[in-house]
Amino acid sequence: MKRTAVNPWPWSLRVGYHQGEIIEAVTRQLICAGQTSVDAEGVPQHPSDMRQQVALALDNLEAVLRAAGMGLGDVTRLVIYATDVDAAMSHFDILGARFGPTGNAPPMTLLGVSRLAMPELMIEIEASAAD
Repeated sequence: MKRTAVNPWPWSLRVGYHQGEIIEAVTRQLICAGQTSVDAEGVPQHPSDMRQQVALALDNLEAVLRAAGMGLGDVTRLVIYATDVDAAMSHFDILGARFGPTGNAPPMTLLGVSRLAMPELMIEIEASAAD
């Protein structure tokens, strides 16, 4: 897979993502369902703790990617839904810590929502990946 960043402005790089990417020579594409802070039984974890919810949602995303033989370096797009955008952004260092070592800064959208599927959930991370 060949990736070419498209950044008419540099500001998004300071936040950790590209405005767009041209993806060429893709062999496989994976569309992930939104991943949240739930355990292996689907039970919500870490109520009222945004930082722990972000971390577990990323753990769950990585588990889906691994099951497909992929990793965070293969993510081509992220959509993040949060019930509190400011709280979510204050913990985006976790995304940087996970994505930084891969050298991947996928295009990303952050949306504020009134609630997620279960009331205890505060963040949901949806991803597309390719290799």
